[in-house]
Amino acid sequence: MLRIYGATEQNGIEKVESIEELAGKSFDWYWVDFGSPSGEEVKYLETFFNFHPLAIEDCLHELQRPKLDYYEDHTFFVFHAIDPKTLKKKEQNLFLGDGYVVTYHKEPSEVIDHVESAIVRTKSPDLDEYYIFYELLDKVVDGYFPIVYEIEDHINQIEENTQDLSMEQLLDELFDRRAELLRIRQTVHPMRDLLYRLLNTHHLEGVKERKEYFADIYDHLLKVTEMIASNREMTQDIRDSYLSLNSHQTNRTMQILTVISVIFMPLTFIAGVYGMNFINMPELETQYGYFIVWFIMIIMAVSMYVWFKSKGWFD
Repeated sequence: MLRIYGATEQNGIEKVESIEELAGKSFDWYWVDFGSPSGEEVKYLETFFNFHPLAIEDCLHELQRPKLDYYEDHTFFVFHAIDPKTLKKKEQNLFLGDGYVVTYHKEPSEVIDHVESAIVRTKSPDLDEYYIFYELLDKVVDGYFPIVYEIEDHINQIEENTQDLSMEQLLDELFDRRAELLRIRQTVHPMRDLLYRLLNTHHLEGVKERKEYFADIYDHLLKVTEMIASNREMTQDIRDSYLSLNSHQTNRTMQILTVISVIFMPLTFIAGVYGMNFINMPELETQYGYFIVWFIMIIMAVSMYVWFKSKGWFD
């Protein structure tokens, strides 16, 4: 599906129904959006716009790294939005030339919908192809923040354990959050590099004229990067705390079991000695030997328990 808008001399925005109609009119600038285009519509990239074959190839093959390529009469961009539900990358391709901007995406895009509504309601004299380019980048980057904020809230819930989950469940959720942060970082870092190149370009006059706006997007990307790094450090601290607590609990349990074993060692020894079936064992003939042995064993057990308790080994 194609969405086509052209700007008239009075800075009015006119919707155009087809490429053929666009070719028959004169606009100050125009925007064509290829959203989930058909095979026939894709051919316009070559036949009507005469874009470079390598740029068209990058459009048709997904999962390109965010980048910008300079060609003779246009500049080609690839950047990534993030699906908030699946955290998958949603590739957005953009061709920027003198008096036009062309966007290409294979999936429905909320970013494009936002740009469309923005240009329809905006009556600014600065409205041109670079305004669309800026709005598109700005909306993509703004979409990163809610995702990172949501993950940060989940991490705080894990730290506070508001759901009273077991340690294994907490660690599973914690590692899931770390994996999500890693996936987002793999998108944000290339986008940050792209904006850095864009800010230092000498090819795009429109970018230099609006440098403070694109610098603001770059600042947002730096903030997202810092948030991701901070949250990953937080997950590492929480993980280390849980592992330390688990190790402490294990050591505590082993200590108690060891103390119990130590208490029963002399008792087991005494029981083993008098459990031997030798004939010449004078103590077996003692009238009160059984009660004496029990008394000694109880005294030993109680004494050892009191001693260990005084040392704090049962606290």
